[in-house]
Amino acid sequence: MISIIFTILFISIGFFTLVMILKPRSLLSGFSFVLMLICLLVCALLVLIQFSEQIAQIPGAYIVIAILAVIAMLILGFFPIMLILFLIVEGIKNVRHEGFRIPNLLSLGFGLFLIAYFFISPMILVHSETISLLYLIVSIAVGYFLMILSIYCLSAMLNTIHPFSKNNIDEIVVLGSGILKDKMTPLLKARVDEGIRLLNKQKDAKLILSGGQGPGEDIPESQAMAQYAIVQGVDPKLIVMEQESKNTHENLMYSRKLFRPESRRIAIVTTRYHVFRALILARRMNLNCKGYGSKTKWYFSVNAMLREFIGYLSLTWKTHLTVLAIFLAPLLLTALILFTF
Repeated sequence: MISIIFTILFISIGFFTLVMILKPRSLLSGFSFVLMLICLLVCALLVLIQFSEQIAQIPGAYIVIAILAVIAMLILGFFPIMLILFLIVEGIKNVRHEGFRIPNLLSLGFGLFLIAYFFISPMILVHSETISLLYLIVSIAVGYFLMILSIYCLSAMLNTIHPFSKNNIDEIVVLGSGILKDKMTPLLKARVDEGIRLLNKQKDAKLILSGGQGPGEDIPESQAMAQYAIVQGVDPKLIVMEQESKNTHENLMYSRKLFRPESRRIAIVTTRYHVFRALILARRMNLNCKGYGSKTKWYFSVNAMLREFIGYLSLTWKTHLTVLAIFLAPLLLTALILFTF
């Protein structure tokens, strides 16, 4: 039994480690982490079963275990409600601070949709075999995308953690995010600050500030970023400006042309919620790099993360629809038969 326990544990840890080394910039990072946690939980239960007699001899051991089990069940049971409330509260904050515009309504709208779908629609829908089947199909689809969203968020978090990263980065690319005429926004300042923080730890790195000139901007974003970086004490000789890009893909594409021939270790700096999608785009361009994220307000991050997830789905929708179609094929066939006959 003990050998089985440790075999499961080592396989799950090994798989997660392998993914983080070979293919971290994918949903496999989040999936392998969840799988590792499940294996750890299973191993813990097997250890409790294996050594139940010895544990019983410890005063109060079973009481502690029971309390922990109740807490875990309460967290799991109330997690959906807590998530919905969190989305709604942060969504209201986002609208109050950022204004009543459609892009700012994502987290609030998503929370209200979950309430309507899971709690209200079952009470008002006509209860029939056909309606029940359709509701089940839609529920599986919703559940699938909620699972993918969770893994996406977890993968995004894992890709901003670099515990063993050495201070030997060659190129630090800071992605632009728009300016107001010639003024830096707090969001963009935070990105440049994170880039400067990284630069100060390196021996021979260049700071590439990436961003062209868009509507309502008097100067290129990279020029405003460079002026700010110099005021913060960065040596102008270490700054390289990329002034052609209009979006994240172009940020990466044009910045790549500015790398020194000997550069091998690249860091992409952007806001935390944006790091993972930028890394996915970089992977598709065969650009090997790591992501570093700057901080921003929670209410803004939640809304922006949903927007980034939509952007991710726009890149991978064919894959997810194929997977979903395979899962739903038997139910879709049944629904077709019911509607036909």
